[in-house]
Amino acid sequence: MTGRRRIRSTVLPRSLVRPARAGALSAGALAACAALVAGCGIVPGVTEDPGDDTITVMTWAPEDAGATTKPGMPAFAEAYGRWVNAHGGIGGRPLRVLTCDERDDAVAAARCARRAVAEDAVAVVGSYSQHGDAFLPTLETAGIPYIGGYGLTHDEFTSPLSYPVNGGQPALLAGLGRTLADACGPVALVRPDTIAGDQLPPLLDSGLAAGGHDPSGDLRAAEAATSYGDTAERALEHAAAGTGERGCVVPALGDRTGIFMDSFRRARAEHPEVRTATVLGSVDQTVLDASGGASGPYEGAYVTGWYPEAGDARWDPMKEVVRAEAFGDNRIDPADAGVQTTWIAYTVLRQAVESLGDGEVTADTVTAALDGGLKVTTGDVTPTLRWKFQDTLASIGLPRLVNANVTLHVVEKGRLTAAADGFTDVTSTLQDAAL
Repeated sequence: MTGRRRIRSTVLPRSLVRPARAGALSAGALAACAALVAGCGIVPGVTEDPGDDTITVMTWAPEDAGATTKPGMPAFAEAYGRWVNAHGGIGGRPLRVLTCDERDDAVAAARCARRAVAEDAVAVVGSYSQHGDAFLPTLETAGIPYIGGYGLTHDEFTSPLSYPVNGGQPALLAGLGRTLADACGPVALVRPDTIAGDQLPPLLDSGLAAGGHDPSGDLRAAEAATSYGDTAERALEHAAAGTGERGCVVPALGDRTGIFMDSFRRARAEHPEVRTATVLGSVDQTVLDASGGASGPYEGAYVTGWYPEAGDARWDPMKEVVRAEAFGDNRIDPADAGVQTTWIAYTVLRQAVESLGDGEVTADTVTAALDGGLKVTTGDVTPTLRWKFQDTLASIGLPRLVNANVTLHVVEKGRLTAAADGFTDVTSTLQDAAL
């Protein structure tokens, strides 16, 4: 694809070297893939030397990194690539899906981003990484949009080239607080003792305050601990104190939540009964499965999510892609929020490309479409998505957060099950958060 047109630079200055990429990419792409051979992936059936009309994108996630492993996201991206090509491509153009093993490592994430640049990707789509500060500067410099990241990092809600499809942890915590205000006595929040962790109590407390509840007890925990026995004891003591109402413990430790819950399960037998509650990102269906399902420590827990439960008919089009192109691929669980996010992200990509008609498809033109007021419909698994340079939540430092809807689930028989009908919009709750 040649002849890129420049777009206005009011969003982000473009790198001066970017227009020169087209003539130098073939060698650069091969070198990048050689350097990253362990992380390379290309959808079978699509040539590695794409023609002028081929659309190249990348999806990355940790594929073998312990608690943060998300192999279903790149696996689903590959299945989607095969499915869309079997149905004529996007607007008649073949889709070339590259995948990269992010390894839950900042260096690997940065390498994935550099490979996306070298391969002339028009977007990074439906990806998972906790290392936004490692990869977003590279994508920003090259002008490559980041569509539908998992919502793990603050950077995803501030970067002008990030197009999130969910509300990340901010929306989940605010929504969880509003739920617990009606359901719990004292609430203990267990969170990392980090700068990022410092942002969590105001978000949870904004929801608690909206329901007339006292603030949570803020219990800091070492980010890289191998045991949380002392923290679990403190959380149980706080949740059982005072009112006589059943308290709640909210672990929000990301990939360390499972370690905390092992300590919590051992400690809780010596304390009054409490309820647990958490958010996607700390727990999802893959974590529930790995921790013992119905016999695991999360049974009965409240969990706020972004989307309808997995059995909802609105997911049927996504499941059809899995049935057609990845039947028997046990990496892909349609109940996993990562797989669901990837489906939504590719829905955004498809509508952005289709909006260009017969025009050139480049990172610049896809970005221009998304910035130009495009309204993306997702089959009601999210509200209609539309990104503006400064959106409603810019006042609290989240200018790219456009979907503040959350859903409430409860863990029953080891599965995330809907605990309330429909979505709850926590935009106004977040606007009151003391960040």
